[in-house]
Amino acid sequence: MNYLENYYQNYDEDGRLLSQHGRVEYITTQKYIHEYLSSGSVLEVGAGTGRYSVALAKEGFEVTAVDLVAHNLEILRQKLDGSERITVLQGNALDLSAFSDNSFDMTLLLGPMYHLYSKEDKIRALSEAVTVTKPKGHIFVAYCMNEPTVIQYVFGLNKLHEVMELNMLTPDWHCVSEPKDLFEMVRTEEIAALDAEVPVKRVKLVATDGATNYKREYIDAMDKETFEKWVEYHLAICERQDLVGASHHTLDILQKI
Repeated sequence: MNYLENYYQNYDEDGRLLSQHGRVEYITTQKYIHEYLSSGSVLEVGAGTGRYSVALAKEGFEVTAVDLVAHNLEILRQKLDGSERITVLQGNALDLSAFSDNSFDMTLLLGPMYHLYSKEDKIRALSEAVTVTKPKGHIFVAYCMNEPTVIQYVFGLNKLHEVMELNMLTPDWHCVSEPKDLFEMVRTEEIAALDAEVPVKRVKLVATDGATNYKREYIDAMDKETFEKWVEYHLAICERQDLVGASHHTLDILQKI
């Protein structure tokens, strides 16, 4: 908890998603949210400072935003003008018992899986989200992926010897994380194994930023027309399964059975 609080009190998550490279992830996620939700209620677990929750509430959706970090919720509330149908609560992705079963048309987990380090906790969070979602409703789950971290952090930032000394890499090059490291990295087969533990079917597994974060400075320097073409290209290929594992962030779109 303290690691997360310290991180989010000092990190500008809104700024990341508002940057040109961050907007690719936001645009992609919003595209798929609207593809599977035309009306109804939304629960966002791990809502952060409300980039998605506030936007959806201002569109007229009935939103419940839950986050573990009080500082994030303070920022979220500052964005509201009182006209939105939104409930803001402090809570934990591992315990959604405050909500009735089968309550929401869509449940978003766009952050919690980044900060859960055991398979048991990941299954618990996913199971809780599925429980409170209506039958045939959708659950959107975001993950941070392993290979981009190895490519960009371990090799790109010359951290190889440091992470090897700290035993942060397995022999098959899987990143090993704990709470002080803040982010947990996964591979596509691990996501599929988690899905198999709960009553859902996968609709799509999407690369939400694809190659974008490999070229952040280049993307941020694009003029408007070029950036729009980059987004067009990205959306055209973001469902290609041969590319998904190389994306920094993925979105697992599930439907409750």
